[in-house]
Amino acid sequence: MKVVGVGCGPGMLTAEAASAIAGASIIYGSARAIALAHDAIPPGCEVHEIADYRSLRSLPSHAVVLSTGDPMLAGLGYLPGEVVPGISSLQVAFARLKIPLTKVAVVSAHGKDHARAVAEAREEVIAGRVVFLIADPTFSVGAFAAALPPETRLAVCEDLGYAAERITVGTATEPPAPRGDLFVVVAGAF
Repeated sequence: MKVVGVGCGPGMLTAEAASAIAGASIIYGSARAIALAHDAIPPGCEVHEIADYRSLRSLPSHAVVLSTGDPMLAGLGYLPGEVVPGISSLQVAFARLKIPLTKVAVVSAHGKDHARAVAEAREEVIAGRVVFLIADPTFSVGAFAAALPPETRLAVCEDLGYAAERITVGTATEPPAPRGDLFVVVAGAF
């Protein structure tokens, strides 16, 4: 099996990923991942929207599984087989904000205990790192901001790579608020 990162937005499919997809006879992915890879999917390829993520380990060995962003950043890189990296939301957010990747601490709150993620992120900010927090639609940026030192800068990065991309910067005392469901949060001294 190949797990292929399709990038976090349109036009972010790497040549290696496009080649892996072009050689596929059977593909599995979320609706968003399939849409991002659409132009690289060969005619006659069998394409399936993932209905049950628990069953992915039992796919045939020749299957290509599409993962949004990069499979190793809260993606499907845990699956067996080769991983083809993709352009992640972390790379795009830090490039847009001009923050060196050497300063990053990644914290995932996506589908996880938000209180635990906030506590972990707070410790990383206090230690001087810039936190890249992977959020989900129910994550409260306001509650996160309230846990941080008041001078901490925060950026809400929404729809990265899409035409509606939006990055709003504030502080822990005046945090930006997301408008939609597809967002990440960057926090620290940047």
